[in-house]
Amino acid sequence: MKVLVINCGSSSLKYQLIDSDTKEALAVGLCERIGLEKGYLKHTPAGNDKIVIEAKMENHEIAVSMVINALTDKEHGVIKDLSEIDAVGHRVVHGGEKFASSVIITDEVVNAIEECNDLAPLHNPANLIGIRACQSLMKDVPMVAVFDTAFHQTIPAKAYLYGLPYEYYDKYKIRKYGFHGTSHSFVSNRMAKFCGLDINNSKIIVCHLGNGASISAVLNGKSIDTSMGFTPLSGLIMGTRSGDIDPSIIEYIANKENKNLDEIMHLLNKQSGISGMSGVSSDFRDINKAMEEGNEQAQIAFDVFVYRVVKYIGGFVASLNGVDAIAFTAGVGENDPKVRYDVCQYLGYLGIAIDEEANKVKGKETMISTPDSKVKVAVIPTNEELTIARETVALL
Repeated sequence: MKVLVINCGSSSLKYQLIDSDTKEALAVGLCERIGLEKGYLKHTPAGNDKIVIEAKMENHEIAVSMVINALTDKEHGVIKDLSEIDAVGHRVVHGGEKFASSVIITDEVVNAIEECNDLAPLHNPANLIGIRACQSLMKDVPMVAVFDTAFHQTIPAKAYLYGLPYEYYDKYKIRKYGFHGTSHSFVSNRMAKFCGLDINNSKIIVCHLGNGASISAVLNGKSIDTSMGFTPLSGLIMGTRSGDIDPSIIEYIANKENKNLDEIMHLLNKQSGISGMSGVSSDFRDINKAMEEGNEQAQIAFDVFVYRVVKYIGGFVASLNGVDAIAFTAGVGENDPKVRYDVCQYLGYLGIAIDEEANKVKGKETMISTPDSKVKVAVIPTNEELTIARETVALL
């Protein structure tokens, strides 16, 4: 089957056309600046150079139409016509408690996703726009929703409930949901195979470290805890997100700076994290460069990030009552040897030993622990799009 994977943002649309038999991406691309005066479609057919098309994309339906045109173009297309697309898999950020697994999209499913908009106001409405745009242009093509939160629906109540009056869970379903689920699912399964572990008898910690970052504890293939919570704001310090803070800080800053709630939430989501702490950037490449130049503030931001990662790993070792393997994935996890090395230096008590030469790897599946390390540590590149394609094929 050829599956078109769609990941729709408020003003962007990422896509891949994947052959589920060979597991290869036939083409990948990105539509940027949807709804603005000048937009871009960046399309890369497998084995060929990237093509950039400048065009005004007034809405997501036009963007989807441009994607289809790019895929079927005589010069840089990879299929002859629309009939070769067998299914569409959509990434949906929040499924609440309604969805513990991927589902075939129906009118009822669309309505249920819409009911979760309050839980992810920046993401779910955009995901729905992408679904509706594809439905409009590909009326007879079956579609599947794959939820970021679904993998974490196995987390028990003792791990997902907050210390709030229970009525708020009853009325509003305020609880930990967790995110990056497709990545944690893919990487934990791949890590088990790579290490020769039985996934049904394993204790794996996945460190998805990127601009958005989260860590999960995976017991026998099921998530039992994760660092992100009710929203993707909590947990680790991230590129521009604060991660865990004392809730009273919100009131304190609001009073001191005369800011309203929207301004404070913008501060926590967009102006905090590594970017806010370092005063340099949210990009770890810039942080590393600044540290090499002696920037003390960048060094402190880096050290705080590493320390938070270590604390979550330590907590999840306790939750799992041990650990067989630790996987590093996503932009920072796959490409920053210093982050990996510094994190693992804290974990000597677990019997972890890192092969410094192997740890120099970037973006390649590699065992970075030594043969005598008591816990296996590896770099496992994530592939959320392939996971979405697999889920789509399995349902159809």
